[in-house]
Amino acid sequence: MQKCRLLLVSWAGLFCAAFLWSAERVTQGKLVTENIPPLAPGLVERTHQYQNTRSARLQAWFPEGNGVLISTRFGSSVQLHHVARPGGDRRQLTFYNEPVSSASFSPDPAHAGILFRRDVGGSEFFQLYWFDLKSGKSTLLSDGKSRNGSAAWSNQGDRFVHTSTRRNGKDNDLYLVSMQAPTTAKKVVDLSGAWSPLDWSPDDRELVMLQRVSANESYLHRLDLETGKITPINPLAAGSETVAYQGAAWSADKKRLFLVSDENAEFQQLRELDFTTGQQKILTEDIAWDVESLTISRDRSRLAFSVNDNGRSRLYLYDIASGKRTAVPNLPLGGIYGMEFSPDGRRLGFSLTTSQTPGDVYVMTLATGVIERWTESEVGGLDSATFTIPSLIAYPTFDEVSPGKKRQIPAIYYRPSQPATAGKYPVVINIHGGPESQSTITFVPTTQFLVNELGVAVIFPNVRGSSGYGKSYLKLDNGMKREDSVKDIGALLDWIETQPELDSKRVVVAGGSYGGYMVLASMTHYNDRLAGGIDNVGISNFVTFLTNTQDYRRDLRRVEYGDERDPEMRAFLERISPLTNVKAITKPMFIAQGYNDPRVPVTEAEQMVAALKANGVKPWYMLAMDEGHGFAKKENANAYQNAVMAFLEQQFFEK
Repeated sequence: MQKCRLLLVSWAGLFCAAFLWSAERVTQGKLVTENIPPLAPGLVERTHQYQNTRSARLQAWFPEGNGVLISTRFGSSVQLHHVARPGGDRRQLTFYNEPVSSASFSPDPAHAGILFRRDVGGSEFFQLYWFDLKSGKSTLLSDGKSRNGSAAWSNQGDRFVHTSTRRNGKDNDLYLVSMQAPTTAKKVVDLSGAWSPLDWSPDDRELVMLQRVSANESYLHRLDLETGKITPINPLAAGSETVAYQGAAWSADKKRLFLVSDENAEFQQLRELDFTTGQQKILTEDIAWDVESLTISRDRSRLAFSVNDNGRSRLYLYDIASGKRTAVPNLPLGGIYGMEFSPDGRRLGFSLTTSQTPGDVYVMTLATGVIERWTESEVGGLDSATFTIPSLIAYPTFDEVSPGKKRQIPAIYYRPSQPATAGKYPVVINIHGGPESQSTITFVPTTQFLVNELGVAVIFPNVRGSSGYGKSYLKLDNGMKREDSVKDIGALLDWIETQPELDSKRVVVAGGSYGGYMVLASMTHYNDRLAGGIDNVGISNFVTFLTNTQDYRRDLRRVEYGDERDPEMRAFLERISPLTNVKAITKPMFIAQGYNDPRVPVTEAEQMVAALKANGVKPWYMLAMDEGHGFAKKENANAYQNAVMAFLEQQFFEK
């Protein structure tokens, strides 16, 4: 029998013990389920091909240019693979049950190995490991207990830095590791809050560090590695509006810093900061969208950056010497991530996903502009040309941006191509987490299954508080405005009623993490207009969530949701929490949770399941004992997806 995890307050532990082992629950391997009926073999068979799609992500270039390191899944979890050439075989290097992430090489080829991170059971207490390419053996470098951030290598490749919570479990202090003694980390400086290293200076004497307070507020600093002295970069004048930074890289002469920020602007812009004068030059002032990612070549002669254009990525190159910016043409519209220049600076690698293709690795030769696809991930034997391409829509919501003009909420709409079996299409509203995330155009196999196999329309709304639409939009749900984002779902239900092809009587709302809260909140507000809800690792009560979430992230969440220690805010959070209003929910519910979730603890799901049952609703419940914030292992993800499809079929087609 699994023991109930020790939580931060004793009543929560007692609560967990009281409900975790209900006699109604069935255990199959690491999955505990309740009220989920046996699944029809035909449905499981139909989902099988979609569940056997996979994607590939660029992690790093091999130091001597002999191929790329990618992460992809062939077994239960994502592992590291070597691809030597375009279309080459994927040679698997790591073989763990747990997913591997954040892999990199030292810039010095003499260190023939891979530095990577791995946790256990989705706990997110990541540990650092060194994989020796010659022996194939891995060595634990970190303490095995704390949460460790991704490593940043020095330019020489003889050292790397990373953050760790080992001092007190809360703050991300900076540690320095020499490759001469890689299992011994030297603490550089104690830091309070959430910090991360962005780039080493060209002389390897300083770091540019990001201090994150919230999605709307962060700070850049120079950190002297010899003395530990921290100096603010671009300090704000008293009374100035806060600034959010997204990335930074030193120039080759160390006199300038290329950075991404929204200072005095609505969107994140690429800028050049001159340290001598303190002046900034905006390099993307003509682009009215966020710069979402930035990378610099090893010789610091070139930048690559992507722009989030209404949920689609556009790729740009910037020549530092000439100041010339070039848009990369002829790329499919989708998501670009994981950009990295080759060690010789002649090529740019990146990952690209569209609505019809899983993520794959591409390489651009800079001199010619030729782009080659290095990996071609499987799509379960399906014809990717039949996958649905969504439309970008916007619908009016409840408030006005000017007299007589309603605010518009952007959304991504997947409409089935086949005729609706009952005259109109049922609808799944899928709400992203964050809350400051964004639904973008990417490949989602479950969405394609719903649209192409079940004939269900799927809408991904980017309600207020989503990133990608300017910082004013990002702030619209903060604090006491929390439920305004829920009203945006009500407005979407209004819009669905006006669409002749959509069935407003058959709408299910789904989401994970903060999106799970939105599901529960939508059910309390619009129960009579919804056919059911699917909540995955969602917040059911903001006060208990803030009390029990892990120490290292609590202050960040308080800035976003409100500080539960303030009596007025606590009363507000209690009042709007779905658990407080659970009696309004009478429709079918599906709740899923990872037992080891460090962000939204298992007690959030347990207390919601118990409250629904007390209210006469028997929710479908799935608890994965070896997962955290979402289902990462294939067998668990498959079981969850199959159950979700069965739940939707029941709500949409069996009444």
